[in-house]
Amino acid sequence: MGLTMLAIMVVMLLIGFPMMIPLLAGALFGFYTMFNGLGQLETMVQQMIAGIRPASLIAVPMFIFAADIMTRGQSAGRLIDLVMAFFGHVRGGLAITTAASCTLFGAVSGSTQATVVAIGGPLRPRMLRAGYKDSFATALIINASDIAFLIPPSIGMIIYGVVSGTSIAELFIAGIGPGLLILVLFSIYSYIYAWRNDVPTEPRASWAERGRAIIRALWPMGFPVIIVGGIYGGIFSPTEAAAICVLYAVFLEMIVFRDLGLTQLWQTAKSTGLITAVVFILVAAGAAFSWIISFAQIPQAVLGAIGIDQMGPYAVLGVISVAFFIGCMFVDPIVVILVLVPIFAPVVNALGLDPVLVGIIITLQVAIGSATPPFGVDIFTAIAIFRKPYFEVIRGTPPFIVMLIGVAIALIFFPQISLFLRDMAFH
Repeated sequence: MGLTMLAIMVVMLLIGFPMMIPLLAGALFGFYTMFNGLGQLETMVQQMIAGIRPASLIAVPMFIFAADIMTRGQSAGRLIDLVMAFFGHVRGGLAITTAASCTLFGAVSGSTQATVVAIGGPLRPRMLRAGYKDSFATALIINASDIAFLIPPSIGMIIYGVVSGTSIAELFIAGIGPGLLILVLFSIYSYIYAWRNDVPTEPRASWAERGRAIIRALWPMGFPVIIVGGIYGGIFSPTEAAAICVLYAVFLEMIVFRDLGLTQLWQTAKSTGLITAVVFILVAAGAAFSWIISFAQIPQAVLGAIGIDQMGPYAVLGVISVAFFIGCMFVDPIVVILVLVPIFAPVVNALGLDPVLVGIIITLQVAIGSATPPFGVDIFTAIAIFRKPYFEVIRGTPPFIVMLIGVAIALIFFPQISLFLRDMAFH
């Protein structure tokens, strides 16, 4: 049955169906086969509803809405100006600014694709004018956007926390360390690239200009303070933080900056509603699919075939990393989390692995796969935004992927990179 389900899904994907349709078709075939007809379809519907029932999922549309509001407003531009004022004059400063801006906007949006749009739009043309190769600039933007999946708020972490029952607040805090490590590595590589290619530096900003940039960025910097500070201080939950972020974004862009009107807010809300509908259909379909393959004991058969029961913790984390990395090279990250997390959950629990560490490793692998050929979703976002051919977009990605994989390996052997802040905050 498992091979037939896989074949149905692959064929439908190749034909061109959106991912939610093959997921639903695979689940429907599984229910039809397991229960000898369509008499148990109500069970499938129940599992779909159960998949979108957790209250924590409310945070997903709210963070998407807040990110959309800020992308249409001034917040992203002010964050870019702040970083540029302090790093623009150093060798590779514009590239470092791009990576740091992706990190800051990730701390606001939680979405890799929103980060590609918000940061790539204004900074890619500036990098090209400054003398950076298009392949480098595009690859940097695509891969630096991965940091948005690790720096809170992360939509991937919310989905993982819901599926695995792991504390989303702990996941948020644990993602900060790996996210900052990636930023440091990308900054070092950007410096070396600019030095080797003799890329000119930008004029040094005066302290008066830096002061003005700080003042202009104070309002947008309130987002990470609200999210991290509020959760760290126990003031509110991640879901409540998402609601407050929406209110803060509306207040900022409509009242303080006066950059958005009611018409633009309504258009943003409609856009968020469409994206949310797709996300929740994927979550519901993934829940039904995960239930039927678990009922059929397909995960146990697959994991037993590779002998995972005899593996130690490091080997299991390695298998998990490879599985999620490869999965996200072909399929939407949310789908991969929904399908694979329940498969590996029994092994993770049996070995007593820290679910927060596993969640951070999975989130990082999902982010890497999202920017990796052949079908990483961030690649196609960049193709649409930058209007560049596929092979031009992916040409400069290998060095960044190597660095990201290096961070993933470091997390397996040095988990305190991720868990240090978590342990300080919650233990």
